Amino acid sequence: MIQNILLQLFLAALALAAPLTDGGDATLHTMGKDMIGYGTGGGIVGLIVLVLDVLVFIEVLKSNRPPSHKLLWCLIVFLFPILGMLIYFLFSNREAHKTSGAYEPLP
Repeated sequence: MIQNILLQLFLAALALAAPLTDGGDATLHTMGKDMIGYGTGGGIVGLIVLVLDVLVFIEVLKSNRPPSHKLLWCLIVFLFPILGMLIYFLFSNREAHKTSGAYEPLP
């Protein structure tokens, strides 16, 4: 049951990521020269989201959380990149789980 739902969600995500065409003879070469917004989630906005998600992954993995919590946060951000990132930054209590810096203070 769960496998069917996950497969359907995966196929729906693939369908949404398909290139946009006008339904006619348009090819990639005739669609226009500005390809920044090509496809769903691509371009500059997609790159910004990717960079921010990678920063969240690094921060979560370097934190002093239990491994199960790290896995849960990484799954949330991986499955829901924008919403998961916002939830992490708003509700994760980041200050309490920061690791100390690489250097220890001198006595």
